[in-house]
Amino acid sequence: MANQVETALTEELLPLLREERYVTLATVDYESGGTNVNAMSWVYAIDEHHIRFSVDNRSRIVENVKNQPLVTLTVIGNGSTYAIAGEAKVIQEKIEDVPLKLALIEITVKEVRDVMFYGSRITSEPKFEKTYDKEAADKLDRQVMAAMKV
Repeated sequence: MANQVETALTEELLPLLREERYVTLATVDYESGGTNVNAMSWVYAIDEHHIRFSVDNRSRIVENVKNQPLVTLTVIGNGSTYAIAGEAKVIQEKIEDVPLKLALIEITVKEVRDVMFYGSRITSEPKFEKTYDKEAADKLDRQVMAAMKV
């Protein structure tokens, strides 16, 4: 996909965004107007045009999206780095059946770019681990991912 601009998620990207993975989200800060970047993992592609993610409903991301819906989600996978630009909106202020106060936000995909620098490829994708109770983390992850798929 190098040097191409797509208007939807490709067949290669769709499965990457249907599992919990490390991504970053850039939003426009509602107070300063500057860029705000956050790392997150609860992300799910509903289809090639819509990506959902969950964050704490007190997160700055929620206010940023309400004030300026333009966002860019960065994904590392399939040997490259992708910038997915779109418009976000808060679908739910508080997701039901999840013990934490999480907001559900959906991005309508407008543009997908392979932004990896020329002549290179990713040889090892980012990995992370939850540092709190493994059983509780797994249960919460299942609940959040299920809620995003509805």
